[in-house]
Amino acid sequence: MAVHRAVVLIGPRRVGKTVMLAQAVQALLDEGIAGIDILQLSLDTPLYSGRSLESLVRTFIDLHRHDPARRLWVFFDEIQYVKDWEVHLKSLVDTFRQIRFVASGSAAAALRMKSRESGAGRFTDFMLPPLTFAEYLQFAGREAALIIESPGDSSLPQYRATSIEELNREFIHYLNFGGFPEAVMNPAVRANPSRFLREDIVEKVLLKDLPSLYGISDTQELNRFFNVLAYNTSDEVSPENLSRDTGIGRARLMDYLEYLEASFLIKRMHRLDNNARRMKRARTFKVYLTNPSIRAALFGYVDAHDEAIGSLAETAVFSQWLHSTRTIESLHYARWKQGRSDLEVDLVSLDPRTQKPRFAVEIKWSDACFSDWSLLRGIRALATEHTLARPPVVTTLTAAGIGEEGGVRIEFIPTSLHCYTIARNVLRMEV
Repeated sequence: MAVHRAVVLIGPRRVGKTVMLAQAVQALLDEGIAGIDILQLSLDTPLYSGRSLESLVRTFIDLHRHDPARRLWVFFDEIQYVKDWEVHLKSLVDTFRQIRFVASGSAAAALRMKSRESGAGRFTDFMLPPLTFAEYLQFAGREAALIIESPGDSSLPQYRATSIEELNREFIHYLNFGGFPEAVMNPAVRANPSRFLREDIVEKVLLKDLPSLYGISDTQELNRFFNVLAYNTSDEVSPENLSRDTGIGRARLMDYLEYLEASFLIKRMHRLDNNARRMKRARTFKVYLTNPSIRAALFGYVDAHDEAIGSLAETAVFSQWLHSTRTIESLHYARWKQGRSDLEVDLVSLDPRTQKPRFAVEIKWSDACFSDWSLLRGIRALATEHTLARPPVVTTLTAAGIGEEGGVRIEFIPTSLHCYTIARNVLRMEV
């Protein structure tokens, strides 16, 4: 690391942060670094409660009688349990110039916000979202058998499935458990998602992490509220309707939304009008789970014909973009009235410089729209009104191809293959 900074690894529970820290430690050992030069601590351990980060580091130095000039490595796991951790970590970076610090934490957005405010110039933060569909296929050992890569018209390659039916089957597995590495690799976890996933991922966040970070007293109310959001992932909601349906006051409800987003359980997406402008007095927004597998952990697995599959497919497409900070913040949905009709487009990305639409996606889990363009009035109207950087995309169940009507050219691609394509290309662009 050329610049003297701490590395802060952030993301939701059970996506592999602790494993990555252990792998980093093992890599140091493999390079010949002595074990006594490495400290790894899990800060949610009661033994360390009340101890300052500096006292733990000094104990480590004193215990092994380290020379002040000796290069050392310190890994803090679950750092969010230390009050004002960002202030103390910044101080450690300034005080112990010979030590390389790495920290991880689960309350992702809150950690990111604090690391940027209090650790300016001292921290480099990395987001670790749940597994993408491409990563799931790699972990499951199915990528090579199901995906063929070929040169594309642009700098990025194109992909096709050897069997779209088989790819769709794996996509259903991905929706049910594929966001979590442990579930992909361990049949026991897949067999009992409510025990391993709901209790460890959801309930620990709602009943432990958030109350300790934000002083929430009514954890059961928060739990019920999150269940409503999870069951209805990808739906458009309003604070007023949510308040009426849940019986939670509007102010507290908005706080809960902030907390759930800070813990990386949900992500809100805002609305555009037909002119692709943000609504000045936006009363509605969409709420997505950051990982579609959370819904299955709460309410059970789905199959390809479940009534929730459309919402989960949309959630999966959205969640692939979480690996690209630049793109995820540009995503909106569009809804407007045209005559007596409500028109909508699921995903519209605005160019950050011009604030004009650059691409649009309509997400379907059906092939009906491939032959019946009357089902695509929203995205056709948007593409007619605005000059997009690429043809609009409509996802399907199995159909693929290019269609053109009324001067509008649309690319059709199966939802599962579209998810894979996003995930692979985002990785190529971000590396």
